[in-house]
Amino acid sequence: QVQLVESGGGVVQVGGSLRLSCVASGRTLDRYAMGWFRQAPGKERREFVAAINWSGGSTYYAEFAKSRFTISRDNSKNAMYLQMNNLEPEDTAVYYCNADTDPSTYYSGNPASPYDYWGQGTQVTVTS
Repeated sequence: QVQLVESGGGVVQVGGSLRLSCVASGRTLDRYAMGWFRQAPGKERREFVAAINWSGGSTYYAEFAKSRFTISRDNSKNAMYLQMNNLEPEDTAVYYCNADTDPSTYYSGNPASPYDYWGQGTQVTVTS
């Protein structure tokens, strides 16, 4: 049974930073692409944030995340991270990590794609 557990969320003021973590258990995910999605309050659909291939050599970002967020991973710890800087109120959301064997699944940024595994999410709240 594979579990992805997110942590690092919290309440932060505008302009602040947070580092989210996603740790996998149950199997090694060093051959999986991994990614972050988020779901803002009142929104029905999750939104793609960023993804990273199995080695960490390739990364993909949503436009809003390119200049402020950095995705990374540490396969020795079976973990992935999202460093978020200069946070804005619009970044308030539940952030979810996921994993899939096929990195091309992330190209469309479609949260409804059949990703192999999802975490339960961590809340990020940005106050002004």
